[in-house]
Amino acid sequence: MSTVFALDARSVTVRYGSVEAVTDAAMFAHPGTITAIVGPNGAGKSSFFLAMMGALKAPGSKVSVAGDSLDALGPTGRARRGLVLVPQGRQIFPRLTVEENLKVIVDALSLDKTRVEAAIERFPRLKERRSVAAGTLSGGEQQMLALARALMTDPKVLLLDEPMLGLAPVIVEQVIELCSRLAEEGIAVVIAEPSVRLVGRNVDRGYVMIRGRISQEIKGLPMIEQEYMRLLGM
Repeated sequence: MSTVFALDARSVTVRYGSVEAVTDAAMFAHPGTITAIVGPNGAGKSSFFLAMMGALKAPGSKVSVAGDSLDALGPTGRARRGLVLVPQGRQIFPRLTVEENLKVIVDALSLDKTRVEAAIERFPRLKERRSVAAGTLSGGEQQMLALARALMTDPKVLLLDEPMLGLAPVIVEQVIELCSRLAEEGIAVVIAEPSVRLVGRNVDRGYVMIRGRISQEIKGLPMIEQEYMRLLGM
């Protein structure tokens, strides 16, 4: 019997002109687990995530969520089917309030308006700041907003592109704990970071990405770190 993965991505290749940023990449993520993709800056992690979301062209790629092919869908369609990305740098709307940022997603994806209140309730700090312009939030608060926005769709797979970037250690711990809770809820959480130590202690399995090429699946954080060091020649 073949395994049905929460996320199954194969043959993902991304080119920028004559430069190949991602080469025939493949990965799998299981429901209720945390999967890491570690690699230095410029390794192709963001391009890989954007291609899986349908935001970058990757001819011939195959991406499915819970056994359903997403190949014919763009980013909005993929989000509706359960694949959601929190991009590097959060990409919130700084002049809109916290609440307005969430309402934008409700309108864009035709979600029930009650999702806004549910998202705010999930993050007590956002509830306190709901009427504040998002651009005035701290880095940690902005990351909470980006996560709240992503979770409004009840994702099956949550892609987090360098979610710890620029965050204080105490906030990093909070994000790691949140990822663990989301995995416990059955979501497949996929975290891309340049450092193994930033992906969190509860990583089930992962991959190493160097110069656009991704390794085979590796189980356990110590083995991921060992392979990362080996591929970097350290």
